[in-house]
Amino acid sequence: MSPPRFYLDQLLAPGARLMLPPGPARHAARALRLAPGDALILFNGRGGEYPAQIERIQKEDVAVRVTAYDDVERESGLRVLLAQGISSGERMDYTLQKAVELGVGAIQPIAARRSVVKLSGERADRRVAHWQGVVNSACEQCGRNHTPMVAAPLALADWLGQQPAGRLLFLSPLAESRLADLPPATAQQILVAGPEGGFEADEIAALHAAGAIPLRLGPRVLRTETAALAALAAMQTLWGDF
Repeated sequence: MSPPRFYLDQLLAPGARLMLPPGPARHAARALRLAPGDALILFNGRGGEYPAQIERIQKEDVAVRVTAYDDVERESGLRVLLAQGISSGERMDYTLQKAVELGVGAIQPIAARRSVVKLSGERADRRVAHWQGVVNSACEQCGRNHTPMVAAPLALADWLGQQPAGRLLFLSPLAESRLADLPPATAQQILVAGPEGGFEADEIAALHAAGAIPLRLGPRVLRTETAALAALAAMQTLWGDF
């Protein structure tokens, strides 16, 4: 079995001795029941990973020593930015978790008109921090050493006004084109998926005005938490590392 992986937002280097933060320490000591001498992998989301060894466990205090650095990456050659309409409950968490496993490079939450969840101010900041935690945990599980960043929520029109370069795609059950109809990806792909109720007519018009390509995922209408994931899996199959 591979050693468990832990994300730490701090500088790491071979030979360093450090204490695991409270969350990872509880997971290591209580859930995994690790013991002194056990191996683990640390990473900070900036590339590469750091094999380490537990030196001491005292209740929920876990002391570790970094033993090496491995310049290993598991990033996809297909660069995708996911602009996901904010969904409610655990749907958004699920989408972000699985999108990370499918290799997405960055995430832009979209505050669409029909988004059930409305975020602003401190509530938005807390939700973004929560989503980033979901992303970091997904990287722990899937082996990625570069953590995708979750941006602050934006209205669709505001985001389109500062849209990064790349091929802009949006999912629509009314579209005629399929992913398989597009030429191979040569630059960043920007995938836009709507919330539970989809986009309003003026939001769809704004996407068209920005040059977005509407795409359908077969004759079935997918739920918001699965549509982007199905598209990402198909993109990895057509142009990525599947």
